[in-house]
Amino acid sequence: MTPGARLQAAAEVLDRIAAGTPAEQALLGWSRGARYAGSKDRAAVRDHVFDVLRRWRSTAAQGGGESGRARLIGLLRQQQVAPDSLFTGDGHAPAALTAEEQAGGRLPEGAEARDLPDWIDALLTDSLGEEAAAAAEALRERAPVFLRVNGLRGDLAAAQDALAGEGIETRTHPLASGALEVTEGARRIAQSQAFAEGLVELQDVASQAVVEALPLAPGLRVLDYCAGGGGKALAMAARTGGEVAAHDADPRRMSDLPARAKRAGARIQAVATPKGVYDLVLCDVPCSGSGAWRRAPEGKWRLTPERLDELTKVQAGILDIAARLVTPGGLLAYATCSMLAVENAAQIEAFLARHPGWTLERQRQFLPGDGGDGFFSAQLRRPA
Repeated sequence: MTPGARLQAAAEVLDRIAAGTPAEQALLGWSRGARYAGSKDRAAVRDHVFDVLRRWRSTAAQGGGESGRARLIGLLRQQQVAPDSLFTGDGHAPAALTAEEQAGGRLPEGAEARDLPDWIDALLTDSLGEEAAAAAEALRERAPVFLRVNGLRGDLAAAQDALAGEGIETRTHPLASGALEVTEGARRIAQSQAFAEGLVELQDVASQAVVEALPLAPGLRVLDYCAGGGGKALAMAARTGGEVAAHDADPRRMSDLPARAKRAGARIQAVATPKGVYDLVLCDVPCSGSGAWRRAPEGKWRLTPERLDELTKVQAGILDIAARLVTPGGLLAYATCSMLAVENAAQIEAFLARHPGWTLERQRQFLPGDGGDGFFSAQLRRPA
């Protein structure tokens, strides 16, 4: 595919997304019907689509319309690429710009320029104050790729050497001791030997830092209550060297966890209904995902005030249930990939008001400026 043909394909995918089709489904539908497209073509179309999704409002403003075509015109203008150079009408490239398109477009303003819905822009400002603008700007860019070095299989130096031998260059990151930021060859990771042998796992550096901050030690009874795919359970098992219990309200989310645990050399016990008590219970609760909108930008535009209200109620309910699973004197850890105070500090304040005697030992809001996703974490101690 030519660069112009890739843009035309991206425009068609964007139109499907605007009509309500989820982004991954729209991309899959296109790729199934485009057998001629190679892996580089599919990657390029995907990059165009996600670059626009991160900048949905500003590209529409600068492109002079809300179609996929207009938004791609806006994206090229933001990238200081002349749309005329690619919108040529040759072959499968998009048709040449009309006089109206040539003259159209304007600079975005306010929340539009920050690529946020107005109500989320206000909420983010209330949550982060002076740091909100930088956080919003970071969400408009692609996220870096991070790996967690699995201490059960090797150390940082061994992982970097193994990855470099397969054309994957990395550097350490100060936010977590076992983190490697991929600087070259990110698309080779899934096929690498280091990944296949469990030496490294894909995990955001802020997510790693959340686990690293937990007071884990051999012999502790540990439960990952909202395990999902199990990334944090695996990280905790690597820290303790022992067994970690993993639970999720939807067990299907953990379907790959046994294979991942075997690859990592980690001991993970999937539990349908946690019983007894644990020294440490981690709740990485369902949330808006606002801290990870660089990776899943569609969430910015799908979230509604009603859905956010539902999520905060779910979060409070999970905390109350998980609190009963913590042994006296034990620790309840709360985490979100959110930057919204209503899901973070406000949840902790409300929990402490509902549970006299519990104490807050530490909490931290990670922002994209720290290097990874926007994560929040808090550690709550149950009275002995």
